[in-house]
Amino acid sequence: MFASDQYALLDFGEGRKLERFGEFVLDRPALAAKGRPKRPRLWDAADSRFERALKGQQGRWEDRTEFPDSWSIRWQHLCLELKRNPYGHLGVFPEQSENWAWLGQQGTTRDRPLQLLNLFAYTGGATLAAASAGASITHVDAAENMVQRARRNASASSLETANIRWIVDDAVSFLDREIRRERLYDGVILDPPAYGHGGNHRIWQFERDLPKLLSQCWQLTAGMPKLFLFTCHATGWNPEHLRSFLHERCDGVPEAKLSCKKLSILSKDEQPLSAGLVARWCCHE
Repeated sequence: MFASDQYALLDFGEGRKLERFGEFVLDRPALAAKGRPKRPRLWDAADSRFERALKGQQGRWEDRTEFPDSWSIRWQHLCLELKRNPYGHLGVFPEQSENWAWLGQQGTTRDRPLQLLNLFAYTGGATLAAASAGASITHVDAAENMVQRARRNASASSLETANIRWIVDDAVSFLDREIRRERLYDGVILDPPAYGHGGNHRIWQFERDLPKLLSQCWQLTAGMPKLFLFTCHATGWNPEHLRSFLHERCDGVPEAKLSCKKLSILSKDEQPLSAGLVARWCCHE
C-alpha cells in the first residue's frame, strides 16, 4: 500500500477513475470502473483529465492547472518518477505495490541472494523492491526510455549500486539468447501486456505468445523456480482459469502452492477497483 499522501484512489465509475498522485489529481479511463461514482463532487477538482482519441489508444491530456514535465512519489523507501504519456499512463501502476511488498518479503535463499529475471520490467518498481531485499536482478524491457527511467528511479532510491543488470531488448529474443548461453536463474517476474510492441517491430499477443514465453522461463530456471510472480491483464480470465493454465504449462510447481488471486485497488471509501490477476509461488532452499 502507498501512504495516503503519495497515492489515493479517490473515486471511480462510468469507465473512469479519479486518483491523486502526490499533489496532483488525475481523471483517467478505467475499463473496470463499473457503476456510478460515489463522490461526484470530487471530480471537478481534477488537475488534468485524459481523453482517448476516437480511434486507437492514444489521446490527450486536458489540464486545469500547470503541470511539471515530471514529478515523483514514494512507496516505502522507493522514489518513483511520474510522467504523463499519450496513452494515459504515468510510469506507475499502483496495484503493483502489493507485489512489491511480497517481493520484499522473499529476500534471499539460505546461502546466497536470489538471481531473478524481471521481464516487461517497465520503470522498475518490482526490480527495486526485489533488489532492496537483497536479490540480484536482470531487468529487461523493450523500451529504452522505460529502462532509462527505471535507472533514474534506482538512483533516486539510493539503489544505484544494487546488483541490477539493465537490458533493453525484446523479452522472447533475450530469452532465446540466454538459453543458448545456458544461463540459469532462481526465479522470474513476469508482467506481460495483453497486447504490445517489442523490439524489431515484434508484436506481442498474450494468449498466442505466453506459452512459448513460459517454456523459455522454465528452461532458464531448470524447471523449478524458487520464485515466480506473474501478473495477467488479459480480459476474460479469472483466478481459476489462470491457475489451470499455469499448472498445465509449468511443470514442477504444485498446483496447491500456486497462489492465484485478483488484484485490486481500494478507493477512499473501501470500494475495490479490479486491476487484473496475480499468480505467485515461492519456495526457498
